[in-house]
Amino acid sequence: MSRCLVIGANGFIGSHVVDALASKGHEVTAFDRFSSGEVSFSSPNVTRHAGDFLNHADLADALANQKFVFHFLSTTTPAIADNEPTLDIRTNISQSVDLFQLCANAAIEKVYFASTGGAIYGDQGHSRYRETDLALPVSPYGIAKLTIEHYLRYFRAKHGLDSVSLRISNPYGTRQHPRKTQGLIPIALRQIALGEPVLRFGSGTMIRDFIYVEDVARVIAEMTGIETEHDVYNLGSGRGNTVNNVLETIRKVTKQDFDIRQVPIPPTFVNKVVLDTTRISAEFSVRSLISLEHGIEKTWAGQLESAFR
Repeated sequence: MSRCLVIGANGFIGSHVVDALASKGHEVTAFDRFSSGEVSFSSPNVTRHAGDFLNHADLADALANQKFVFHFLSTTTPAIADNEPTLDIRTNISQSVDLFQLCANAAIEKVYFASTGGAIYGDQGHSRYRETDLALPVSPYGIAKLTIEHYLRYFRAKHGLDSVSLRISNPYGTRQHPRKTQGLIPIALRQIALGEPVLRFGSGTMIRDFIYVEDVARVIAEMTGIETEHDVYNLGSGRGNTVNNVLETIRKVTKQDFDIRQVPIPPTFVNKVVLDTTRISAEFSVRSLISLEHGIEKTWAGQLESAFR
């Protein structure tokens, strides 16, 4: 098995990737600030490396003797980036380029990057989006993710740094922080637990592709160390659900009624995004995915009381 460095290891997706890699027998180093003192991942045999993503020396130190790097850290959410469009440029883009240069210097074998399958295609009106479709993001968050993908191509051409970008749709599940401004399902569950109205953008007809986070981590662990046919993959369920469908499923799972407070749809939000997952399904096991209802059940059951305070 291989030495793997997960950057953003204490975050939502990153912590699940840590557990999935460790379960496969990889030697995992978890890089994060760990500023709260809490650890999100559950695997005991993981090396913790406390450091700041924005610190060159911290990254260089963490990369020593690693084989694979998983870049699963973002300093912004779509809402934060929308309100401060230069933040992604100053943090995510700039430091990702620094990270890739350090990876090239350290002879890292492959970088796995968590891109976005929700914002990167823009609103082109397709029934499903394939990796070969134009990426036309209109949000700063999506623009930044696409820019980082392009820099990975530069480092492949210039330095031979192999990489794969995973355009993940709308992941949800346990460990997703309900107080943040990203994630319809955990935010709605928190509001229900508090007895407060659930916020809904517009009339609830927006369509999204939701995938349970453990499915995301499982596929990533499966593809680790495998020579992939492509450098970009959509990773989603391949199924679309309206916001109203999701809220009705939440109502069914929680067995609680709740009020809905409608707010305007931000102008950079796309109306419909469903991913075509044919490419990744041809190479890896993306078929046996947890259903939306089962995933929401697991998320609701796994929420700690302290998460709603």
